[in-house]
Amino acid sequence: MHVSVFDLFKIGIGPSSSHTVGPMRAAYAFVADLTKQPEWDRLTGIEVTCYGSLAWTGLGHGTDHALLLGLCGELPDTVDPLMIQPHVASVKQSQKITLMKQKEIPFAFASDIIFDKKEMLPFHSNGMRFRARQQDHIFHEAIYYSVGGGFIVKEGESLAMNAKASQYDFHTASTLLMHCDQNKKSIAEIVAMNEALPEKTLNQKLDHIWSVMNDSIERGLHTSGQLPGGLGVKRRAPALYAKLKQTSPIDAMSILSTYAIAVNEENAAGGRVVTAPTNGAAGIIPATIRYYLESVPNASQQGVRDFLLTAAAMGALYQKGASISAAEVGCQGEVGVACSMAAAGLVAAQGGTIWQVEHAAEMGMEHHLGLTCDPIGGLVQIPCIERNAMGAVQAVTSARLALLEKGEHKVTLDQVIVTMRNTGRDMSTKYKETSQGGLALSAPEC
Repeated sequence: MHVSVFDLFKIGIGPSSSHTVGPMRAAYAFVADLTKQPEWDRLTGIEVTCYGSLAWTGLGHGTDHALLLGLCGELPDTVDPLMIQPHVASVKQSQKITLMKQKEIPFAFASDIIFDKKEMLPFHSNGMRFRARQQDHIFHEAIYYSVGGGFIVKEGESLAMNAKASQYDFHTASTLLMHCDQNKKSIAEIVAMNEALPEKTLNQKLDHIWSVMNDSIERGLHTSGQLPGGLGVKRRAPALYAKLKQTSPIDAMSILSTYAIAVNEENAAGGRVVTAPTNGAAGIIPATIRYYLESVPNASQQGVRDFLLTAAAMGALYQKGASISAAEVGCQGEVGVACSMAAAGLVAAQGGTIWQVEHAAEMGMEHHLGLTCDPIGGLVQIPCIERNAMGAVQAVTSARLALLEKGEHKVTLDQVIVTMRNTGRDMSTKYKETSQGGLALSAPEC
């Protein structure tokens, strides 16, 4: 299965790739299919039921709003974040929805989007069942799963079914390194060849991804106020940034942390971010790239491209070998993976060897093993925002250590990925994005 760079780095909106971006894409896909059904003209109602982690923390993650937008024909990469709240309010007031911007039907927001906290669908914790009705008769039904990073899978299908062939297929780090060694190519070069795009087109798309990431940093640094959701969490990045600018020289690790916080405050507010590889971990890679551009001598735009291509290769390894979904393996699958990706990318951007890249990626995950996902109030705020700062610092530290050595180490990246997968399987369900354990219970009134 080929996982594209631009599948891992999706442009979307906050606060969650699995609970916001994925459900919006699933709802859009369901209605797009529905328009092809002979009963489309006689449709009188739609019902969506969320299960598992989507049911437990969907309200805090804006899943209901995302589903509504997807049904209306909006997609995460093009929807205007400023129109979301007015649109939702309009539907609630009118109790009508216009599907795919074409067909208006009755829609009771409170009863047509259901959060079932008792049942769990078999394939993944983030399950959704869509039903289309003609009066009381259900004539079309489908189940979708949001499997992390905004990826969706329809029941009976798989991610691999829609994947395109690649020149250099790899499911393990050892295979990827073999391709590099045999062809005398860097990891970034192998990934670029797999994209099978003209060099100019590939570079333009990579530059656009970085531009959106950087914009999210800037918005986060310059937007004050309180985050939505009821916890009363204030945006901290603007004050931190203002304080750091008064010091000379600015401490690189402090500004790195502030950049990561800025992105994830923007994400928590429902703003435009890039899944990297998820929204909950969206601040780590942008912050690390800014660190590279501002703190590494001779940093370049090509270095940023190599960073993104190399990081994407690491993300693909985790998606194929384990998971990038906190609902499946805890936050080690989000912040841990993002840290591993960022560490690898930073080494590649500085001209490190493929062995040093692999070593950095291994360290980035090794010290996130077992990390739980227990957001207070089901919101991507505490501990998620600060956790991105910690992940970014650890990514830089891992890259620095790897570059000081030749890449020789005892534990391989492949072994760490297997360990992460098994640890996630052993982890109690309450620590997998349900807000039923950990900080979500110990500090519910923060």
